[in-house]
Amino acid sequence: MHYCHSCDTQIAMEPHDGFAICPICGRMDDGAAVRPLFVVTGASGSGKTAVLAPLARLLTGRCITFDVDWLIDAARDLGNGPPVRWPAFQEAWLAIAHGVAQAGMPTVLLGLFIPRHLEELSARRWVSDIHFSLLDCPDDVRRDRIKTRPTWRRHDVEGQVGFGKWLRTHIDHHFDTNEGTPEDIAVAISVWVIDRMTSPRSQQEDS
Repeated sequence: MHYCHSCDTQIAMEPHDGFAICPICGRMDDGAAVRPLFVVTGASGSGKTAVLAPLARLLTGRCITFDVDWLIDAARDLGNGPPVRWPAFQEAWLAIAHGVAQAGMPTVLLGLFIPRHLEELSARRWVSDIHFSLLDCPDDVRRDRIKTRPTWRRHDVEGQVGFGKWLRTHIDHHFDTNEGTPEDIAVAISVWVIDRMTSPRSQQEDS
């Protein structure tokens, strides 16, 4: 994401204390702040779309909130059609989060990401801590939610139920979207985000 403009070859720079530093010549460029990233994941039918708008409103001025699916069409177009190149798609969202950090704010992403999707990417170093939370619901509720969708949005019902079960055992922090309105869940998520933003570890910015 940051490349040295002094070296004769393309050298990737490294983050340090709000700067991008060239490991070869030592050049330092500013505009390389890092901030935490918050990922609210969940299998289809978990309620991510429903909580997006109220969550974005609650976090206005504190974080920038995105639905990762907003880039799906562009990702397909850039790749000359399906399938989407998922690692490149995930790298793009880390780059966006790094760009948002230059305005001093963390990013919140709602989408089907899991920790290993992001931790293994080269752009991972340009965000600080990544916090994951899971939107979940009972399996029968998920089935009913997916089956009531328009035809083009109904897909792989049992696969999504299985993925939801897997997420329950791999993501520690959960919100049950069957236990409140989307607005209630958005409030709970915003409290989780703000609590971690204000923790001593999260305040160690640009490390």
